[in-house]
Order: sequence, then C-alpha cells, then structure tokens
Amino acid sequence: MSETTVTPTRTISARPAEDPLVEPIRTRADAEAFIAKICFKIGPPRLAGIELERLIYDSTDPLAVLTPERLASALGRWSPPILTTPSADPTALGRPLPAGSTVTVEPGGQVELSTQAWGTFADCLAAADTDADAVRAALARSGLAVGHSGIDAHRPAGRIVEKARYAAMERYFDRDGNDAGRLMMGSTASVQLSVDAGTETGEHAFAERWRTLHAAGPALVAAFANSPIYAGAPTGWYSTRQRVWLRLDPGRTSAADTSGDPRAAYARAALDARLLCLPNDSDRWDAPAGVTFGDWLDGALDRPATYADLEYHLSTLFPPVRAKGFLEIRYLDAQIGDDWRVPPAVLWTLLTSRQTRDAALAAVEPLGPPDWPGAWARAARLGLTDPDLARAASALLAIAIEGADAAGLPRAVARQITGFAERYTFRGRTPADDQLEENR
Repeated sequence: MSETTVTPTRTISARPAEDPLVEPIRTRADAEAFIAKICFKIGPPRLAGIELERLIYDSTDPLAVLTPERLASALGRWSPPILTTPSADPTALGRPLPAGSTVTVEPGGQVELSTQAWGTFADCLAAADTDADAVRAALARSGLAVGHSGIDAHRPAGRIVEKARYAAMERYFDRDGNDAGRLMMGSTASVQLSVDAGTETGEHAFAERWRTLHAAGPALVAAFANSPIYAGAPTGWYSTRQRVWLRLDPGRTSAADTSGDPRAAYARAALDARLLCLPNDSDRWDAPAGVTFGDWLDGALDRPATYADLEYHLSTLFPPVRAKGFLEIRYLDAQIGDDWRVPPAVLWTLLTSRQTRDAALAAVEPLGPPDWPGAWARAARLGLTDPDLARAASALLAIAIEGADAAGLPRAVARQITGFAERYTFRGRTPADDQLEENR
C-alpha cells in the first residue's frame, strides 16, 4: 500500500521527458503485465486506511445548494485548492488534518476524509475518529451539517465543482442515456476500507482475500444499506447508492471475475473499459466515444498510448473492489453518526486470518456466486427482507464479533459492532429501515 490511501492521478504534460511512464506501450501483453504489477503489490498484510465520504448540508435548510466558496471557507486550511483556484489540479490536497488525514471534495460538494496508511487497524480508526471530529466541528462553526445517508435524501443531483475532468465525466455518462452518472458524482457517499493485497500464497494469499471481499459483498451491501430515500422520496431500494452504481457503465463498474487469477481478470477488464477522459491543457478532456484502452493500443488514437496514460485510465475505474497496489473496498453506504466505524471493522476482521476468511466464505456460500449485476442488485433492492441475505449477513456479523479480539479491534469498536448487529442485522433490519420509518 502506498503511504496514503489517496492516490493522485497524473497528467502527462507534467512529466519530465526521462520519466519511463511516458514511454509508449508496445503490446497488450506489456499493458497487462504493468497492470498486474502496479495494481496487486504482493506482501504481508500490515496496513489499513479508511476513506469517509459525507454529504454536507446547511444546518437549517437541507434543501439549500452549497457553493464551493462556502465549503472552502468552512474547511479553512484543510480545503483542497480545487475549491478556490480555477486552474487547480483536481487531485491537489490542502494541509493535513490533526491526525494526518487529507480532505478532498467530490463534484457534488461531498467532503471525503482519507487517512494515511496505518500499521494497525486500531491506529487507523483512532486517526479517522480524530480527523472526522475536526472536520465536523469546522463545518458546524460555519452552519454546515454532516449527512447520514449513502445518497442525498433532500436535494436532486447537482455538480458544484467546475473542472475539466468532472465535466468530461458528466458528458461521458450522459451518453449512456440515464442520470446515473450525475447521481454518482453529485449525490452519493460511502465508507471505504483499504488493505494490503496479500501474499502470493499462504494464509493471506491475495487471490483468497480478493475472493472473500467479493463473495461477502452482496450480504454486506444488504446489511449496511442506508440510502432508501433520494431527493425527498423513497426509491423502492434499500441501497439506492448501489443501484446507481449498477446503472453506470458496466465496463467501468462491474465486479471482477473471481474464478481465476485476479491479476489477469483485472487487467483484461481494465483494457476493455472505455476511455473516460483524456487529460490535456484545454478545458475539454472528452475521449472519443466508444474507444477502449485496448483500442488505443491497437492504434485508435493519433498517438501511441503510454504507461502514464494507462496509469491515469486505471484511476477512472470504479469496481466494487478496486486494485490500486492495495485493495480499496468501495461498495458500502455511508452510515449514520459514528456507525461509520462498523463496516470497515467488520471487513478488517473477516480478512484477519484464514479461519475468519473461510468462515465468511461458508456463510455466504448459500447465496451463490456474487455475479454482477444479479446478486448485487438483489441485495441493494431487498436489503435484509430477503431471508437468505439476512442469514448470511447475520453470520458475517457474528464472525466479526467473535473475531474482534484476534483482529486487534479496540473493545469499544467491538461493542459497537455488537450493538449494531443487535439493533439491526440480527433483527433483519438495516439502517435504511430507520429512514423509511421516519419518512412514513
């Protein structure tokens, strides 16, 4: 894992001529080898990072559309330059938070906190706690409140950050003829865990860690579903956020094939994905419609693709588990209040040992393969009203509770998992049920 869970994308024009990443890629096999090398960095699992994304509202008027200037003023020295400088790199960061995390702002004004990569999960949680409190207090002083849902329950989707990358993304997704791209960019929020990929073989074999994260995905999507209301109205889905991802470009967002070598499957999917945008010095980053990176390798554009181009392309893929040298688990809704600690703690515990991993796989085996979109759509639509999903989710939470000590979870967090399970999962309920009851 890199030193931080934030991985800034690169623009080709910023690279010196001697940089090897500006070299043209000669063959598809060379591209696949590069992807395998940089996306799955093999080594003993020891690091963890958390990304906590939240929707932001005016404390007295949740329907109000925020401005970049107001967000920048509230965040102060932690604000990324993108909010204040029109020409700023969209990946540029403000000053670190008290425990070292950094803040980014998504196109719709969502504020995302990204911790450093920590050597213990307990340290990672403590840093996220400290920095989340700092951000929440700063926003509150400016009359802003942190949201508690995976999708905007009050306002329709809207983009407030004007950048060439985001404008190109918006036009790209609009070509598919639905509003999912605008919803994803402007109205969704998640809690994510990043972990080391694992070792080549042995107790923490990366292929088995990869398989576990995908196999448990639908049951955990159902357990932590927390986005049933969008723009004031119930959608009929427990996780509307997950529904948004299901409606996006499947070549960019689908779950990976877990039946074989993850590196080969991920490389194939990456090269078969369409180009999202092409960074350049103008304000139009649009890529030619329908052209995949593999097409580019075959000469579809007027210059050869370089390794820098491929590195940037990889940053535009959004599968449920993204390989970035480490594994970024992206499929869980943002949670209410401090319940954000529970999903990453559960995921961490399920990966702690071969024993917990095997138990997790056994728990979800009755659900069948985590095929995309089928299994994921079922979980997002039905939540724990589906008896099979309810049984699998309860088993996964029970495994996490039993394995909390061995996983090194702080006792307070272990108690929080138990409280969450007793309040929701073991009763066949999700956080979405609370929102639906309040709405009724």
